[in-house]
Amino acid sequence: MKTLALALALLAMTPFAPATAQEFTTDFDVERCTFVSHGRQNPYFSLQPGDQVTLEGEDDGEEIEVQITVKRGTRKITFTTPEGTRKTVRARVVEEKEWKDGELAEISRNWFARCIETNDVFYFGESVDFYEDGRIVGHEGSWQAGVDGAQPGIIIPARFLLGARYFQEIAPEAMDRAENVEMGLTVTAAGETFEDCVKVRETSPLEPDDESVKVYCPGVGMVQDGEIELTDCRRD
Repeated sequence: MKTLALALALLAMTPFAPATAQEFTTDFDVERCTFVSHGRQNPYFSLQPGDQVTLEGEDDGEEIEVQITVKRGTRKITFTTPEGTRKTVRARVVEEKEWKDGELAEISRNWFARCIETNDVFYFGESVDFYEDGRIVGHEGSWQAGVDGAQPGIIIPARFLLGARYFQEIAPEAMDRAENVEMGLTVTAAGETFEDCVKVRETSPLEPDDESVKVYCPGVGMVQDGEIELTDCRRD
């Protein structure tokens, strides 16, 4: 934990200001936030139960399908903020299922809540199940704010500032971080054309050789994740 705290202290910066090399903010001023677990007020990320996107494509020679569903359930998360305040948040469960060549590979149940004051969607953790031949074989990457000093990060802000860098996960076993790299994009997917889309590059100091590029479009959410793209979108 001392190593994690030191690393995060060195990387911290003013929230959402464009960063110089290797700076990613961990200071989100969660003290000011009133959290709710529903709604579409963040244009890039829905917390409305029943909303669902499906992405498909080929990656490393495998046919990939990912289905992301906003569930009706919630999870109570209790954590202590960096300022020392104990907060309890009711976070929405967003389930992500992934199939590789038609076989179930992973189910993750992620916990998100929206800050009313900013409409930023905060990430409070996930429970991960990896599958092989229909059986659970691992839970790597699972984490929860409030456990072992973990703190919530931001999955994507409502106000997209080009060049902003921020941690999405702040835990010993999960340290995904994002950089806002493009905006104003026009994207065609699932037979539709979407305007004013944005691109985010995700990395992690735990896996320095890995990189993921995602594209989000207003009113839809994620439409591209690496080599896979949106094939279906459902809004209840």
